[in-house]
Amino acid sequence: MRIAHVAPLYESVPPRLYGGTERIVSYLTEALVDLGHEVTLFASGDSRTSAKLVPGRECALRLDPRPKKSEVAAHLAMLAEVRERADQFDVMHFHLSHFLHFPFFQDMAERTVTTPHGRLDYVDLAPAYRRFPPFPMISISHSQRAGLADANWLATILHGLPVDIYQPIFEEAEEPYLAFLGRLSRDKRPDRAIEIARRSGLRLKLAAKIGDDDRAFFHEVVEPLIDGDHVDFVGEIAEDEKAEFLGNAAGLLFPIDWPEPFGLAPIEAMACGTPSIAWNCGALPEVIDQGVTGFVVNSMDDAVAAVPALLQLDRRKVRAAFEKRFSAQRMARDYVAAYARLLAGSAEAKAS
Repeated sequence: MRIAHVAPLYESVPPRLYGGTERIVSYLTEALVDLGHEVTLFASGDSRTSAKLVPGRECALRLDPRPKKSEVAAHLAMLAEVRERADQFDVMHFHLSHFLHFPFFQDMAERTVTTPHGRLDYVDLAPAYRRFPPFPMISISHSQRAGLADANWLATILHGLPVDIYQPIFEEAEEPYLAFLGRLSRDKRPDRAIEIARRSGLRLKLAAKIGDDDRAFFHEVVEPLIDGDHVDFVGEIAEDEKAEFLGNAAGLLFPIDWPEPFGLAPIEAMACGTPSIAWNCGALPEVIDQGVTGFVVNSMDDAVAAVPALLQLDRRKVRAAFEKRFSAQRMARDYVAAYARLLAGSAEAKAS
C-alpha cells in the first residue's frame, strides 16, 4: 500500500524533546515500513525516518532560531506539495490540527484519513467539519469523539510504542520517588502531583517542558512548591533519558484536569514496568487497567489512598499489559485494517 503521512511542522519526527503527536507519527510510519508498505513522510527536514522524507520546511518550527516565522504559511506550502503528489498515494493520512488540510482535498476526501491528536470540543470545530465532505476520521480514544460525535468516524485506534524502546527496570530503587512527566501547565496539574507526593511522604521528580503559555502558571503556582528536597524539578528530558527516569520511579502521577484525548505518558511508564495514578478524565479509563497498570481516581483523597496499593503492583504485569495493548506493531496493524476499509468503501462508491 502506498501511504502518505503528513505531520505537523512544530517538531521534527521524532521530536528531539517534547512532542507527543510527532512521536506517534514516527512510531507509526516506522512500523508501517517494517510491515512492507511504501510510506512517504511529509515533515520538517530535520526528521529521521525509514520512509521517504519530503521536507515541509528545512527544520522544525520550535527549534528554528530565526525570530520571524509563519506557522500557517509553512503548513500551507507543505499541503500544496502533498496535493501535487496526491496521485502517488493510495491513502493520505493527516495528523494536523483543526482541519487545515480540508480545503485542499475536499474533492478526494474518500482517499484521506485524519487522526486528530488533540481535544475536539472547541466550539468552531463541528461547524467547520459540516462545511466539507465527510472526511474519514480515526480517533485515538472513544472519549475523544464526544466533541465531534457526528463525524465520519472510521475507527478508534489507541496509540502504541515500539516494544523495545524502553527496557523495564524491575528492581526496587534505593530511594523510591514518584514521577511527573509532561508539560507544566494548568491542564496537567503538577500542583496536584506535588500535593499527592507530599501527603504520601514520597519524593516527587518533575520532568517537564515549560511552554511560553505556561510560564505564568509555573512561576506563580508550581515554582514556590519546588524545594529541591522533597520536590525536584528535573526539566525537559530527551527520549533517551525517559527509561531511567520512569523505570526507577515507584509510580507516575498523571493528575490531569482536562479531557485528555489519550495520554502518552502512562503507556511510556507501562513500557518501563511503572504503574500510574491518573485522574478520571478523558481517555484515561480506556488506557489504564484498574488495579493492574495503575489506578484511575476521582479526588485528591482517592489519589493519596491509592499510593500504597500502587507500590504493591506487579511491575512485570504492568510491562506485559503494555506489550499486549500498546505496541507500535498493534497500532500499525490496526491502521492498515482501517486503510483497507477506507479503500474498499471508496472502490464500492465508484462502482455504484
